[in-house]
Amino acid sequence: MTLSLQEALERIRPVDPAKEAAVQARLDIQTKPPGSLGRLEEFARRYVAITGRESIGKKVIFTCAGDHGVTEEGISAFPREVTPQMVLNFLDGGAGINALARHAGAEVVVVDLGVDYDFPPMDGLLRRKIRAGTNNFVRGPAMSREEAVRAIETGLELALICRERQIGLVGTGDMGIGNTTPSSAIAAVLTGLTAAQVTHRGTGINDEMLARKIRVIEKGIEQNAPDRRDPVDVLAKVGGFEIGGIAGIVLGCAALSIPVVVDGFISTAGALIASELHPHVRDYIFAAHRSVEIGHGHILERLGQEPMLDLQMRLGEGTGAALAMTLIEAAMRMLREIRTFEEAGVSRERQK
Repeated sequence: MTLSLQEALERIRPVDPAKEAAVQARLDIQTKPPGSLGRLEEFARRYVAITGRESIGKKVIFTCAGDHGVTEEGISAFPREVTPQMVLNFLDGGAGINALARHAGAEVVVVDLGVDYDFPPMDGLLRRKIRAGTNNFVRGPAMSREEAVRAIETGLELALICRERQIGLVGTGDMGIGNTTPSSAIAAVLTGLTAAQVTHRGTGINDEMLARKIRVIEKGIEQNAPDRRDPVDVLAKVGGFEIGGIAGIVLGCAALSIPVVVDGFISTAGALIASELHPHVRDYIFAAHRSVEIGHGHILERLGQEPMLDLQMRLGEGTGAALAMTLIEAAMRMLREIRTFEEAGVSRERQK
């Protein structure tokens, strides 16, 4: 089975608030003061309302990778060849995402959507290359509209794979030297803020490079005039292949009623593309954490999402998603295992 962008958009429905209310009613008769477990209760009721299940089962994190032509403008502290080097590190199990995914009990699948390197067939790698890196968006669109749609529909394919494999929780991650630049450009266009308001230091650039990065984003937006009313146009003009893939994963999960844990700034830029395509996408998103990238908070606000964690992280890869998965797992255990007052023979609070 395949799923086109239009088909996915037609399948997305809002999550029924009555289902959330039913879970909350059960939480409220457990042996604790009502609401005393805070956002864990939110995570439990949202997961059950989305899936109809009280246990998660298998978890997977897709780390989507791609290179960016805009690195020609000197906007990153690391050279472009780090992208394939880190992909190989992921596949060998030696990166941050591998350590934290093992902690969360999640599988890591690396998706090559646009790395400037020819990977041989390898376990844990899905080769879905659109092209070996985007164009430099200072000189023209990052990709064609057809390529943008193809990137999104590749993400939809991954969501279908998750349904076939009965995955209970999906996480998104990214790898791509320079990809905070297209993410900042997407954020600026879709929030209506200036490039300076949404652009930060990425891998740790100095003040001079940050000023250059902001000018590059301003020039790219001016050069390409992306239409903020058309998220696919925004992706094509100033985005990245891995960002498009993440947008497709998020859209596909919403269409197939699979909860998706969105990582940091780059992943949330992809989720913003998805949400601008269909407003009810946000019902299926768990925002993993708040990145130190200044644009991230603005995107989260646009999405109407409160992040689960704030640990001053900025690595990407899916690391925040892995940690957040453990909280959702804890919330489901809480729901299943805390007894009600009646079951435990404990007196309830006196009615006032």
